Amino acid sequence: MLARLTAEHQRLADSEARRADWKKWGPYLSERAWGTVREDYSAHGTAWDYFPHDHARSRTYRWTEDGLGGFCNRFQNICLAVALWNERDPILKERLFGLAGSEGNHGEDVKELYFYLDGTPTHAYMKMLYKYPQVEFPYTLLVEENRRRGRGEPEFELTDALREALVQGRYFDVLIEYAKAGTEDILCRISVGNRGPEPAPIHILPHLWYRNTWSWGYGRRRPHLKAIAPGSVHTDHRHLGERWWYAADAMGGSAPLLFTENETNEERLFNWPNPTAYVKDGINDAVVQGLTDRVSPQQTGSKVAAHFQAPVLPGETFTVQVRFTDNARDNPFHDFERVFEQRTGEANEFY
Repeated sequence: MLARLTAEHQRLADSEARRADWKKWGPYLSERAWGTVREDYSAHGTAWDYFPHDHARSRTYRWTEDGLGGFCNRFQNICLAVALWNERDPILKERLFGLAGSEGNHGEDVKELYFYLDGTPTHAYMKMLYKYPQVEFPYTLLVEENRRRGRGEPEFELTDALREALVQGRYFDVLIEYAKAGTEDILCRISVGNRGPEPAPIHILPHLWYRNTWSWGYGRRRPHLKAIAPGSVHTDHRHLGERWWYAADAMGGSAPLLFTENETNEERLFNWPNPTAYVKDGINDAVVQGLTDRVSPQQTGSKVAAHFQAPVLPGETFTVQVRFTDNARDNPFHDFERVFEQRTGEANEFY
């Protein structure tokens, strides 16, 4: 007897026959692109030194992008991802941190706690768990202690650096889920649960941005994202056409939209004049340092984030919803939970 064709099998068949491009959008965004050979233009092939983690928030990539729990189209024209802040860290958590080859006693190594929990071949449903500390992330300690250790010693892991905080549960479980309502209709749900014994603040910043394809001498115009209503952004791309991006909390409330340009902060990194008034790390500076003049008051740019924040009680969860679609919607979240329930059920049936 032949097995019944599931909804995911049908999507795979439609994709193979090119009846519907279910694989056009997917998790094609690395969690870490800094320090990789793809972005290395150094004279001696020292990728880790040429593009270190400290540059990543301020410096545009040429061939790729990165982001936490990211999603994009196959040509990576436009990207979706999540940034977090616990009010303790010196920077937004926008990408995975790790050790360069010269820093780790066993070489290059990511020092984070993240898990890919579910996903279907067409990316109609995806689920990732990231564990974000409520205490300051030990960036410096991880580098210094691993650099001190010899090759014969064990690596100094994030669980070693945060042992007490993890035992006490002082971290957030961040679930990032994607569900496709259609081939061009992408839903994202970000659920942040407090596993600690006390209330803890969290900032959730879903991001949308264009990969920089205009700064390399090809004569391409910089595309723009523009606010059209609270929690709503519109854009029109020469390949993708019109798109709408919506962000709200679970109760339907919107958050401030922070716009900047995906341009290198030349002044911070190289002590050169910046090419624009607003640069890549403008959102980071506005949130972490309170420098609101680093984001555009015109509510337009090539990079945007919605800034949600809340104190989360022990055992409770704060949820943010995002929709990125090719059709304008008056009520973009009316079928949000239904789509997620349907896609998770189909993923379970498929497997």
